Amino acid sequence: MPFQPSRSSKLSAAHDLVKEGHLLKYLKSIASFNGDLSSLTAPPFILGTTSLVEFSSYWAEHPSLFVAPAVEKDPAKRALLVLKWFLSTLKQQYCSRSDALGSEKKPLNPFLGELFLGKWEDQAGTTELVSEQVSHHPPVTAYHISNEKHGVKLQGYNAQKASFSRTIHVKQIGHALYHLDAYDEDYLITLPPLHIEGLIYGSPFVELNKSTTITSTSGYIAKVDYSGKGWLSGKKNSFSATLSKIGKEKDPLYTIDGQWNGSFTVRSGSGGKLSKALETYDPAKNPTTKLQLKPVEEQDLRESKRAWKKVADAIAKGDMDTTGAEKSKIENEQRELRKREKEEGREWQRTFFSRVDADPLYERLNKASGGTGIESDKTGGVWRFDEGKAREKKPPY
Repeated sequence: MPFQPSRSSKLSAAHDLVKEGHLLKYLKSIASFNGDLSSLTAPPFILGTTSLVEFSSYWAEHPSLFVAPAVEKDPAKRALLVLKWFLSTLKQQYCSRSDALGSEKKPLNPFLGELFLGKWEDQAGTTELVSEQVSHHPPVTAYHISNEKHGVKLQGYNAQKASFSRTIHVKQIGHALYHLDAYDEDYLITLPPLHIEGLIYGSPFVELNKSTTITSTSGYIAKVDYSGKGWLSGKKNSFSATLSKIGKEKDPLYTIDGQWNGSFTVRSGSGGKLSKALETYDPAKNPTTKLQLKPVEEQDLRESKRAWKKVADAIAKGDMDTTGAEKSKIENEQRELRKREKEEGREWQRTFFSRVDADPLYERLNKASGGTGIESDKTGGVWRFDEGKAREKKPPY
């Protein structure tokens, strides 16, 4: 007797065809669209359950690596530990979602004022996260991560400008500043552009482009070059990095190569087979620390998990109708708020961050690295954590 598919398998196959049809339609709309792709509405099945404002947490899911430079007395080795910590964040930032879900999903677009607050607790002590959507047009997320015990702070902000040419390309605008109290030392970190591979096959993943520079007030500069599938290894997510004294970039003190989504090796000097391997970092042997959040029902109405709960629940169930309806409710409420603010001649007040006219520290380190301008016109301003605001704020926000 020939095989007869069950009713459930027929429904599943039909659902896949519907999804495929929506995907092709969405890809066609992307290919013919001129402008910022973030303004396009994605079909619900492409959406992930995570808001973009939550992505700030990926900077510190290894708190021990985040604070490790604070206890290193040698400035060159300290700069190397900052570079190692940064490289360890890339897997979490750019492929932890595809690892968990099977492919990269489009994150939920945060609304203005959306918050994501939490903390990590482990042998490094307590590391606190504050993430806030400080602008909606253009969309900009600002963040501040701190560990008081070790005197380590990270703050920054970023916007993403997406375009389409054969695939989706994303330019990240913004930067991060890493600070060590013990040495009054700062590091400027630039953000790499990226593109999406595997989109046409329905299994998208992120590939980083060009480079990142990390420039310190102690006189060291690191450069990370992203190569995608390496010429020699043929492996995706390949990179090579060097750490040098500023002005002596042709004579590196350390070299690192490998895959940012996998293991990488630290070598002395300029690298190569004759260079001594000092350490190999393997993320599989370094599990992340879970971020602790308040129970959803105790969170502020503007905190991500509470604000998007009905949308996320519907996405998890595959209920596209409810996903679209609940998402529209939030978006319409936000439009009404912006309309009211405009009519009353006022601006939304940010909870933890403020605009600044200029940042001499950024300008000094950016000049030392040979970087381009700050592009504040594309991020709604230059955003800095406001400690005065943070001290005064108490929930509900």
